Amino acid sequence: MFQIVQRERIRAPRQRVWEVICKTDDYPEWNPFVVACDSSFAVGSPIRMRVRVLPWFAMPQTETVRANREGEFLEYGIRLPLGLLESSRQHYLSELNANTSHYESRFCLRGPLAPLVSVLLGAQLRRGFREMTLGIVARASERSAEAKG
Repeated sequence: MFQIVQRERIRAPRQRVWEVICKTDDYPEWNPFVVACDSSFAVGSPIRMRVRVLPWFAMPQTETVRANREGEFLEYGIRLPLGLLESSRQHYLSELNANTSHYESRFCLRGPLAPLVSVLLGAQLRRGFREMTLGIVARASERSAEAKG
């Protein structure tokens, strides 16, 4: 198993952070890792992305939404045939107080191909998920400050 976990405290209400995650039209403005995204986020529906795993190329990626608890939890991923590789991407949100949220990002690869993918792309995936997490923090904090002032 290969796993990446990011945790951040964000100066923004939980709903504001959720809006940043779900407003995919804005991804090109703040997200250097997932540079394009389209989804209804309904369970069972596709999430179509262009992911910049390698700095010079944004590859198309289609995953399936597995869970969506409005404002709290979103999960999507892929499953290759024969259980060769399964990915899970999870966004967790909780409210610390009216103006502060806790955000946790989890990415996990399982299956016989997971060790190979982690060796070949592990560093790039860590970089990308870190950049996306920091982008969520910055964007939600910025939008929250704009709403106050």
